[in-house]
Amino acid sequence: MDEKKITIRVKRLSEGNHLPLPAYASEGSSGLDIRAAVEEPVRLNPGEIKLIPTGLAMSIPPGFEAQIRPRSGLALRHGIGMVNSPGTIDSDYRGEIAIILINWGKTAYVIRNGDRIAQMVISRTYHAEIIVAEKLDGTERGAGGFGHSGKD
Repeated sequence: MDEKKITIRVKRLSEGNHLPLPAYASEGSSGLDIRAAVEEPVRLNPGEIKLIPTGLAMSIPPGFEAQIRPRSGLALRHGIGMVNSPGTIDSDYRGEIAIILINWGKTAYVIRNGDRIAQMVISRTYHAEIIVAEKLDGTERGAGGFGHSGKD
């Protein structure tokens, strides 16, 4: 296995689903395009949130996750984004991948079968050991919260 590639098994959830599998649009793409698998066009009105199915389930290896992110072109041109961005697909999830889209734009947007609606980035994950400490290591910033980094 190439050190920079992992294998992700994908299952089509219906016989008639012949949509392209998630794929990189170019050699340098970080995210794989994810497509809508809808029987009828879905109208997303301004301010509306809908769960859009992809017709796919997948097996992500332990130690990895799939981050689902919005597509910048949809955001810029139509105000279409994701409510929970980035979404996370855990390595032990085997159900259908669905994308929670929102229309932040001023006009309705129609999602059709096969439309590219999100992108998926595969990332390593680590499990942390959480321990209680009486004292934390110091930093220049300290406990300064929102807007306290001193940078605009």
